[in-house]
Amino acid sequence: MIANSNHARDIAYQLHPQTNFSLHEKIGPTIISRGEGFHVYDDAGNRYLEAMAGLWCAALGFSENRLAEAAAKQFAALPYYQNFAHRTSEPAIALSERLIEIAPVPMSKVLFQSSGSEANDTAVKLAWYYFHAIGKPQKRKIIARKRAYHGTSIASASLTGLPHIHRDFNLPLDGFLHVTCPHFYREGLPGESEEAFADRLAKEIEDLILAEGPETVAAFFAEPVMGTGGCVVPPKGYYEKVQAILRKYEVLFVVDEVITGFGRTGNWWGTQTYDLKPDMISSAKALTAAYQPLSALLLSEPIYQAMKEQGDKIGVFGHGYTYGGHPIACAVGLEALTLYEERGLIAGAQVLGAQLEGRLKALLDHPLVGEVRGVGLMWGIELVRSKATRQAFDPSLKFGLEIQRLAFENGLIVRALGDTLIMTPPLIITPEGIDNAVDRFTKALGLGLDLLATKGIALDKAA
Repeated sequence: MIANSNHARDIAYQLHPQTNFSLHEKIGPTIISRGEGFHVYDDAGNRYLEAMAGLWCAALGFSENRLAEAAAKQFAALPYYQNFAHRTSEPAIALSERLIEIAPVPMSKVLFQSSGSEANDTAVKLAWYYFHAIGKPQKRKIIARKRAYHGTSIASASLTGLPHIHRDFNLPLDGFLHVTCPHFYREGLPGESEEAFADRLAKEIEDLILAEGPETVAAFFAEPVMGTGGCVVPPKGYYEKVQAILRKYEVLFVVDEVITGFGRTGNWWGTQTYDLKPDMISSAKALTAAYQPLSALLLSEPIYQAMKEQGDKIGVFGHGYTYGGHPIACAVGLEALTLYEERGLIAGAQVLGAQLEGRLKALLDHPLVGEVRGVGLMWGIELVRSKATRQAFDPSLKFGLEIQRLAFENGLIVRALGDTLIMTPPLIITPEGIDNAVDRFTKALGLGLDLLATKGIALDKAA
């Protein structure tokens, strides 16, 4: 490694999230230097088809001039102002209004933050605040799902159901409970139908509420489609059954749309795709197409009214962030929503998603592919050692990461989550781009078979 190069300086000075530090010191960073449409280029000039939209977020790709122009215009007019104590800016007002207009169910107010973690953290606090306001302060426990991802702040990490997010951080906090991941392929019992699976998982939630005491349970958090948990699509009837239980026991329903919001599932919201009726909705990522850090928490009218009355008792609502509702971020967000609508990208995600689905499901004949699951432009391909028994690869092999590496070496960026490879390309991807991505991925799978052969690892090819 060249002394004082960007690679050497990165290793010397920057700490990367979600990274193995010892490995990073050995291999160094991949430095992305520029973007063009749904492609990015590294500092050596190599071109990659970015089939992850960064981290599920760069919905308009990596070179949208209108977002840059919106930011520059606002930068010149008012580069920063805050939203505390009755003050605000025009972009924050306009974006709040627009979000309420396009909300999937009637919502009352928008509260801005800078990240999805902050939005979900805020939703936890507001659930507690709401029940204090209506005279039920003992309702504090929060239910989420195993394998869910809701962020990495203390509260949102407690919501998250991934062991490495908790381990050695003294998490989750007390009162954060987790139920079975609704992944039929992995969690369904032998001979169990998808409907029976949904019944069993709904009953698990009801049994947990009853065991803990309905008077102590405040909220249930769920992603319409689980993202970092492996692109898990809910079984048929799951949300209908779960929502009935939540209403029965006065448990708030918080829908995490940080990944699924703004077109990812083929609708504006995943809430629409699965007919959800949330009390709060968290959103981020594609809200600004990732060109600025911004999140928005949408609140229903009953929650707002209770908060207003509680604020009258206390004197002030004691929550907020310095950069929440940042005028540049809000201006970019407003332009991003305009572009989604002008260019028909929400409906386009259904058409392109159908193409991606068809190409990926054709891989079910491949000896490595156990399941293909997803909706819209959000897909996961789970790799298995045995298609017949669904046996996974030994975790020490890190086979998913090997396929991710092989794809990268062939100019394709996908993300390995365990042995599930994720494709969530920008909404601006073309039909040709989808074919190119799947062709490169298929090549990576072939190279993966060669890799297994060199290691002497045989697949169980029984049907």
